[in-house]
Amino acid sequence: MSSAGKFLVGFTVGAALGAITGILLAPKSGEETREMIADTAKEVLDKTDEKVKDIQEKAETVVSELQKKGDEIMGNIQNFINEKKEMFNKD
Repeated sequence: MSSAGKFLVGFTVGAALGAITGILLAPKSGEETREMIADTAKEVLDKTDEKVKDIQEKAETVVSELQKKGDEIMGNIQNFINEKKEMFNKD
């Protein structure tokens, strides 16, 4: 698992545990507690979704940069090969 994946799992688990602990220790009625759980779950899901989107955007950027570099390297290799072919054909 990548470090981003580990972070995301840790973030989600930590947020969930903190929310559950806070809810269970709060002196509220059952209905208020259920509403609080639902609200907290939505917040955790929203934050997790944001993190996932951020990670996806960063991954897309990295992939794009790697593709550009790969294309550049392939162009350099092709130029090198063509130059060597020309030198070989002249001799």
